[in-house]
Order: sequence, then C-alpha cells, then structure tokens
Amino acid sequence: MKDFFASIKNKTELVSSVRELKSQGQKIVFTNGCFDLLHPGHVTYLAEARSLGDILVVGLDTDQSVKKLKGESRPIQDQDSRAKVLSSLRSVDFICFFEDGNPEPLIEAIVPDILVKGGDWRPEQIRGSAFVLSNGGQVKSLKFVEGHSTTHLIEKSAKS
Repeated sequence: MKDFFASIKNKTELVSSVRELKSQGQKIVFTNGCFDLLHPGHVTYLAEARSLGDILVVGLDTDQSVKKLKGESRPIQDQDSRAKVLSSLRSVDFICFFEDGNPEPLIEAIVPDILVKGGDWRPEQIRGSAFVLSNGGQVKSLKFVEGHSTTHLIEKSAKS
C-alpha cells in the first residue's frame, strides 16, 4: 500500500529520489500549480500528465506564493492540506513546495523528461520550458477541462 505522505518531499529529498529513478530508466513528468480546491479538472489533468511518463512530480505553490498569484483571500486550504489531498491521488508520485510562483529552480534541480501545464498555457509560456527543451526534454500543454475551476467553485459557494 502506498504511504501517501511519504510522497511529500523537500527539494533535497526530491532530487535524490528523482536521480535514483532516472538511473533506473524511469521517465519523469513535472507539473506545478496551486491546486487549492481539488476538482475533476485537476484530477483529469494530473492523470493525463502521469500517463506521459513513469513518475509524476507536482511542484506545489506555497501559501505565500498562492496569495501573490491569486490574491489575499487565497489559498482556501493551507499548503499542508493541499499537499495531503494531492498525495492521495494515485497519479501523483511526489510533491514538493516552491516559492514566489517560480517553479524554475525546482525544474532545473530535477531536469524532468516532460514538463506539462494545462491547456490555458501555450508551451512557450510555461516557466522552465526553455531549460527542459535545452536538456532534450519535451514541453506539453494538456487539454483544458471546461467547466471546472477553483475560481468557479469559490463563486458558486459564495452564492449559496
């Protein structure tokens, strides 16, 4: 049985784990985001991302990072809660926090084979894309799942 919370790593632990898995020929996929209120769009996206390789690493924005990106009322859930929810998904192998809305230091540390974001991002807009491409990797923008967003959930809840 998967030890879910063992998948939450600091950067040093993550780099060590990824290095070992790469030496075994495993293909590493990386994505990042806030994942504040997990919804079917997130779950579908993460499953699709995982299907592109052997291991899915999720870079998770810290609470301070989410506030900068989304405003003072966010996140709804703190970073530890968001990480625990993500870690329970079968598609997610590792989670690591990053700050300042910038996943590039984490991307450069693990050198993923595939970098992905949702369909609302063009590949050239994805942070870390030039680095991944220059190291022989791929950058993909996955299909956006219409009708599901954290903002929509918050708005719907406010109307109730």
